[in-house]
Amino acid sequence: MEQTIDFAGKKYQGIIYSLGNVPLIIVKAKKGYVACSYIEKGSAEKLGDVAAFVSGVKCFEDVFRAKIKTATMWAEDIGIREGMSVKKALEIMDDEKQ
Repeated sequence: MEQTIDFAGKKYQGIIYSLGNVPLIIVKAKKGYVACSYIEKGSAEKLGDVAAFVSGVKCFEDVFRAKIKTATMWAEDIGIREGMSVKKALEIMDDEKQ
């Protein structure tokens, strides 16, 4: 299910879809996305996606409290780093100067 999510004073597109034991979750910013580990980093890397990944999440609130576990080289090129807050990663992905 796609929906608009308000987080830290900004609006993002969110997707949450029940697949099995935990849902597939993606939060889309202007230049990339933060996703749960259902999305495979290698595929995102090959496609040139600016993407960062979190794990252990079951809802959007969990995503927003999580830290970045890994990111594609495209995300790293704009400043996304392991251990960074999802809030900071989304801010970078939304920055028009990037």
